[in-house]
Amino acid sequence: MGNERFVTVVLVVFLAVAAASKDLDYKDALSKSLLYFEAQRSGRLPYTQRVAWRGHSGLTDGLQQGVDLVGGYYDAGDHVKFGLPMAFTITMLSWSVIEYGEEIAAAGEYRHALEAIKWGTDYFIKAHTHPFVLWAEARPLVGDGDTDHYCWQRPEDMTTSRQAYKIDKENPGSDIAGETAAAMAAAFIVFRKSNPKYARLLLHHARQLFEFGDKYRGKYDSSIREAKSYYPSWSGYEDELLWAALWLHRATGRKEYMEYVVENGGAFGGTGWAVTEFSWDVKFAGVQIMASKLLQDERNLTKAQVTELEQYRAKAEHYVCACLHKNAGDDDGSVNVHRSPGGMLYVRQWNNMQYVTGAAFLLAVYAAQLEAAGGRLRCAGGDAGPEELMGLAKSQAEYILGANPMRTSYLVGFGPKYPGRVHHRGASIVTYKRSKGFIGCMQGYYDWYGRRGTNPNVVVGAIVGGPDGRDQFRDDRGNYMQTEACTYNTAPMVGLFAKLHHSTTTSLSARSSKETPTIRQVVSRRAIYRERAD
Repeated sequence: MGNERFVTVVLVVFLAVAAASKDLDYKDALSKSLLYFEAQRSGRLPYTQRVAWRGHSGLTDGLQQGVDLVGGYYDAGDHVKFGLPMAFTITMLSWSVIEYGEEIAAAGEYRHALEAIKWGTDYFIKAHTHPFVLWAEARPLVGDGDTDHYCWQRPEDMTTSRQAYKIDKENPGSDIAGETAAAMAAAFIVFRKSNPKYARLLLHHARQLFEFGDKYRGKYDSSIREAKSYYPSWSGYEDELLWAALWLHRATGRKEYMEYVVENGGAFGGTGWAVTEFSWDVKFAGVQIMASKLLQDERNLTKAQVTELEQYRAKAEHYVCACLHKNAGDDDGSVNVHRSPGGMLYVRQWNNMQYVTGAAFLLAVYAAQLEAAGGRLRCAGGDAGPEELMGLAKSQAEYILGANPMRTSYLVGFGPKYPGRVHHRGASIVTYKRSKGFIGCMQGYYDWYGRRGTNPNVVVGAIVGGPDGRDQFRDDRGNYMQTEACTYNTAPMVGLFAKLHHSTTTSLSARSSKETPTIRQVVSRRAIYRERAD
């Protein structure tokens, strides 16, 4: 009886997921994803701004310090501009365009993708005021000097002082310098043909920032202690330095960057860390996948270089096998990535979707690498081909878009059911354009935060933190672990949605050409029917 009930539950979940995954509109998902970044803009908004409920904000950022820090992105549902996750967001947006630019263009979203990237890189250019100075964070000062997490108001209403923090030679931050260098190097590749002058400026800053981070080593949260409570650098700065070197090598082709990756692989953990997650903090899986590609792309590698790069590849394979749940060992999350009953990759409770979107993107990238090499992935639990990796990536996209036990799209604004009480200050309060009356910090909490109704503004394209390991999700504004969205959740999906849209339309076109007879086939069939009739 127990087994029958279990089978029934599994069957119901499977049928619900299968029904929800049918005919997903990946083009619409892509368009909405790029729209989200306009909702997160800080600074003076352009006349082309499509998210109408947002207005100008943060127009005095950097004023107290004598620098212009207007612009950039708010990372999530607050009004803080954290440099490390913002830079990672831009790196992933740029990587999406590098890998799937043609697919994004075919969907009519290439201009919006470049605008999203440039909004971030324009800010980084401002923030890098000296070869050895990078302004790493801007936030409000409220009461005792803590962040705006004590304040619930629209970004347009901010009247509190805005404090900016920097890293320099005496207060290093190799992790944020490295990630910002990676973002600008990746963006250089994106703009190299369409805007070469701007691209050269990005590369200039990227090289300087990498030199800064490598020469004056240290964790940024040791220099900017205010960051420890929100974006601490648990993985250290070594993965970001390897990451930056790989992006600079891809941007320039210069051998010294590849040699840096090869020579520092062991000491920096690139060939040592076997990880099961990829995020704004832990870049090792991305480093390892990028480094393994050098074995395919580079010519005249020395034996020592091949040996070291093969170690990177072994760790890349460990990550991919972990996502496929094909590594040998205890199932405690350190060897294989857990799965929810509905099939979602599950790493941890708080904002799990960041790990899902990052994994889905890396799986798609590595699937392409395997296919190009004509190889298969060797895991302890069995081999896997590119189609299985891509299948898992697609299943995660489907889960995000509503093919899950809750039948909820975790991409806000997509499909018939999605979170309506996103933990987002601007979205949860009536738009400034409809009600220009000032809303103070505590007034926002009293009048808007605790409301049971859905948000008056829909933050379209945001990917929220998502459900727990049992696929359960509570749509509550106070449930920030699940309902807060972040820019780095959505960024990897820009590329994957474009890829899936292209694959789906190509498949439908091929199927249609097979099912729809040509004129010659119709004439031929009619001739056969006539012969049979005679």
